[in-house]
Amino acid sequence: MSYQVLARKWRPKSFREMVGQEHVLQALINALDHDRLHHAYLFTGTRGVGKTTIARILAKCLNCEAGVSSVPCGSCSSCLEIAEGRSVDLLEVDAASRTKVEDTRELLDNVQYAPTRSRYKIYLIDEVHMLSNHSFNALLKTLEEPPPHVKFLLATTDPQKLPATVLSRCLQFNLKNMPPQQIVGHLGMVLEQEMVAHEEAALWLLGRAAAGSMRDALSLTDQAIAFGSGEVGEEDVRSMLGSVDLGYVFELLEAISEGEPAKVLGIVQRMSEYAPDFEGSLDELLSLIHQVATAQIVPDAIDNSWGNAERVTQIARAISAEDAQLFYQMALNGKRDIALSPDSRRGFEMILLRMLAFRPAAVIDENLRPEDLQSVMSPQIVAGEGDVPVKKSPEVPVDFSGNDERASAQSDAVETLPDVVAQRGAADRFMLESLSFENWFELLELLGLVGIVYNIASHCELHARTGDALQFGLDEAHAALFNAGHSDKLKLALGNYFGHPVSVSVAPGVLRGETPAMRTMRLAERRQAEAVVSIEGDPQLQALINRFDGELDHSSIHPTDI
Repeated sequence: MSYQVLARKWRPKSFREMVGQEHVLQALINALDHDRLHHAYLFTGTRGVGKTTIARILAKCLNCEAGVSSVPCGSCSSCLEIAEGRSVDLLEVDAASRTKVEDTRELLDNVQYAPTRSRYKIYLIDEVHMLSNHSFNALLKTLEEPPPHVKFLLATTDPQKLPATVLSRCLQFNLKNMPPQQIVGHLGMVLEQEMVAHEEAALWLLGRAAAGSMRDALSLTDQAIAFGSGEVGEEDVRSMLGSVDLGYVFELLEAISEGEPAKVLGIVQRMSEYAPDFEGSLDELLSLIHQVATAQIVPDAIDNSWGNAERVTQIARAISAEDAQLFYQMALNGKRDIALSPDSRRGFEMILLRMLAFRPAAVIDENLRPEDLQSVMSPQIVAGEGDVPVKKSPEVPVDFSGNDERASAQSDAVETLPDVVAQRGAADRFMLESLSFENWFELLELLGLVGIVYNIASHCELHARTGDALQFGLDEAHAALFNAGHSDKLKLALGNYFGHPVSVSVAPGVLRGETPAMRTMRLAERRQAEAVVSIEGDPQLQALINRFDGELDHSSIHPTDI
């Protein structure tokens, strides 16, 4: 017996064998079990996600001799004929090869006739977007009001090309790309049933390379079995796909975090010995930076499916959150530009060198005098409770004596959060005991909050302080987007600022006074009024208005400091 490829051998024969697409299956199962059938169904999605498979299973459900249900028997003549592709009442049409209007008319000539043997005459039109405009026009009337014995099942990878008149006559189901973990689980089950030895790391490589398509994953698995002489090993799959060991990607990001360009280029040289796909390596680097950024903000959300959570955490402590975002943006932009480079290796190296070249080394306060200037530390804080290890940037003293010599960078040191806060200088800090309703707006601007968290905090007023516990009231008019995560971030920022944990509670309610946002608006309105008075009292402007019979446009007046 000839070998049957995995993608065909393991094609689901019922809804219960389907992997993923639960949102589509639930709707179809309920419709079948409660006899709420539509006359036209449209399945959309990228290649290999199950459009045609679901359509064929639906055809079985409709024409099963045991009756219409979501569980076809699979053994009657109708189910067997559909499974084997020889049912005379299931007309499968490839629209890509039958685009002419004559083909469509020929197809629809027999619509009025009853099915030969089955309950319904079913038209399964694949890649329906390939039909011509005239073909769609010929199909419209029948699609809107078909005879009761006819069902249309349409599938397409490009629903945007379908006329709105066709879309409005169908029930549309959008199939999603499958996540790698779902593909890996299915591949593991298939290989166990096929009694093929495999490594889980190899399945993850195949699952990610499939880009959401189960059919592509099974086809790649067939290729991997042949490449590995009946086994699916990690090294064989990497060699087949042209991907590199993930360890190299970790080494690259670690070398970048240490600021070692020679080490970075050395790693790339070792990678090139395996003729890798550098564009794929860039994707791996993007994925790793994403894990690092996640570890910095939500440590509990680290994906440990490959057993690398500890190493990800170490890198997250070694670089700042700002650096992680900068590296990710550079890699993302580089992904677009790498195709324009002379070769992929050079493009990959330039992206890495760009990360090293544009990484901020220090921040200098312009208000400091030269004699006050000292190295500025940028503590890298990983979210957590209590004393968290933070990494100091290398200190590079600046010589103002006129010499160009610079002291060598001091070795990295690890300190706890309270030590770092203490070194920033207590004189520049509010004491928590002195925090009050009147000076809350001043502290807010020192916390470094951004985005919606800053917006929420600016609409809060300090109601009470009991020891290290702070109670805030939030303006009800701005409470719609508030959630517990915002108060957690405010709590973290305040704890970082004061050097010890604080308790924070935020409750929407009626305000007792003025929030920082209200204060800002009040001062802006006052400055606006002062600007109008100043402009209106300007003698030169008044002379111009009188001379040319002009009129002052008040909407164009803005204070220079806004």
